[in-house]
Amino acid sequence: MRIPETIPGYGPVRPFTGAFANLGKLTRAVRTVHAAPSGTDKVLADLDAAIRACDLRDGATLSFHHHLRNGDAVLNLVLEAAARAGLKGLTVAASALFPVHAPLIEHIRSGVVTGLAASTIYGPVARAVSQGALATPVLMYTHGGRARCVESGDLRIDVAFVAAPTADAYGNLCGAVGRAACGPMGYAVTDVQGAERVVAVTDTLVPYPAVPIEIGQDWVDFVVAVDSIGDPAQIVSGTTKATTNPVALSIADTAAKVIAASGLLEEGFSFQTGAGGASLAAAAFLGRIMRERGIQGSFAAGGITAGIVELFDAGLFRALMDVQAFDHAAIDSFRRSEAHQTMSASMYANPHNRGCVVNRLDATILGAAEIDRDFNVNVTTGTDGVILGGSGGHADTAAGSKLTLITTSLVAGAHAKVVERVTTCTTPGESIDVLVTDAGIAVNPLRGDLAERLTAAGLPVTSIEALAARAAELAPAPTRDRGGDGRIVAVVEYRDGTVIDVVRQVEG
Repeated sequence: MRIPETIPGYGPVRPFTGAFANLGKLTRAVRTVHAAPSGTDKVLADLDAAIRACDLRDGATLSFHHHLRNGDAVLNLVLEAAARAGLKGLTVAASALFPVHAPLIEHIRSGVVTGLAASTIYGPVARAVSQGALATPVLMYTHGGRARCVESGDLRIDVAFVAAPTADAYGNLCGAVGRAACGPMGYAVTDVQGAERVVAVTDTLVPYPAVPIEIGQDWVDFVVAVDSIGDPAQIVSGTTKATTNPVALSIADTAAKVIAASGLLEEGFSFQTGAGGASLAAAAFLGRIMRERGIQGSFAAGGITAGIVELFDAGLFRALMDVQAFDHAAIDSFRRSEAHQTMSASMYANPHNRGCVVNRLDATILGAAEIDRDFNVNVTTGTDGVILGGSGGHADTAAGSKLTLITTSLVAGAHAKVVERVTTCTTPGESIDVLVTDAGIAVNPLRGDLAERLTAAGLPVTSIEALAARAAELAPAPTRDRGGDGRIVAVVEYRDGTVIDVVRQVEG
């Protein structure tokens, strides 16, 4: 896809030139701190009072985190208050947007919101954006890239609204306990450290101090109690459940065998799975091999799920490094175990700090909407060009890990998943090592050493060209033409801030 030198509503484009071509120093932006003298009462009556106290103006940028995922209520509550205040031209900088945030569409139509930035976008908002609801393009980051933007000041947050499962009156916050406990609050940590003002929104206000403290009072300006910050039952979603599909389970089993044959599965091994049924199921198969070999890993990272907690509780990993919990088993594990550690989004995946956790991964298993002959992966749009998610940590973990596997079936319905060219490039092929499908394994030609190991282990290694040809036979439906000149509705940034692709408007 052609990417112009300048994009209206975005500005001059720094084009992607390689996964490791633009790493270096980062100058952190200066923020204003509003001191709280002794005796300051931080508790405000409601969100309307918070908007006044923060002196919110038209054109401001508000940030939100997604630890409650599709159960989040705070973003909608804040935007309702912003509309009541008559504010216009706001930018919503959320770490992710979900179907529950569909009311955002009406705020776009009314002009309350005119800008969006997020690592992933799901549901009605994604479709509205794809159909051109916004006059300016949405900025889509990786999780690590978003942290880099916040720290550098490229994304300047006027007010961070933090959905806090537990808070005290002076602004100490905790995600481990409360009616809407969500576990680690890693994305919120990055936001509060980068915002000019911070408002904690809670439905569980407790006596001082709220312990354990995950975000301290020194980062929080105001506290607002509401009836509910959301529904924790909706933290679990389809993309965070391990598959029970026999074909996908076979793919997951093969992925574990690839790791076992790679030479990396030894004492101190580190691991992460992405969202997606097959990649999550692969963790169980890998655990079986670790037991057979008597191996204890150093850590598993995430987004942590119940499957990873099971491996941890069985002693197969010494620690868990967690930026957000994907289910209630993970929340419970975080609450009860000191070795289940929280990390900020920056510590997790920011390529421009002194060392992020993804750089310590031995292996990661990720999913794909599409993968092409150059091993480029799309998890941003469907074959119809409509936004279906976004990178999240996909590109970050792929770049940091020693071994990156993509697991996917060869076809889905009438569409091939191994294609000539992906609809949208999310993660560059140079950071992908192996593709595992139901029709065989393809190894990136950059990893000839790995191909030899897998072949020697008797695994069904073939070429990605053969897989693409077979996929085309099984699912001959034509893919969407990428060469159009439609208006750009989203800019896809790589983790280093360069533009790796764009998303163009689709018909309504």
